[in-house]
Amino acid sequence: MISEPQGLSPYELMGGDEAVRRLVKRFYQIMDEAPEAWEIRQMHPQDLSGSEEKLYKFLSGWLGGPALYVQEYGHPMLRKRHLPFRIGSRERDQWLMCMNQALDEMEMESLLRNQLKANFYKVADHMRNQPN
Repeated sequence: MISEPQGLSPYELMGGDEAVRRLVKRFYQIMDEAPEAWEIRQMHPQDLSGSEEKLYKFLSGWLGGPALYVQEYGHPMLRKRHLPFRIGSRERDQWLMCMNQALDEMEMESLLRNQLKANFYKVADHMRNQPN
């Protein structure tokens, strides 16, 4: 992920567990409310609480905090887990719009925010399984 000169992880720099939970909660609120995220919202169950909890657990470890997702589910295998869904550039961009807006609303250093956005882009782009 991101390494900082102080030796602190992004998880610690953004505020730990509480901050990751706020980010994930806001991400799904945006997805649920934004008309421009309609396609990716349709890929999720009506009740987003399970999706929210899984993303929180994944991001906790991905950001350098406790590896909650791995402890409960094993290796994330993100691409494999997303293969059942049609994900092209449009869906990637919708997901990123939600995450970037959620990041923009959080208090954090701009360098960290920009690094997170760049890393989220790499992961989201890797999930594409359609040519567009």
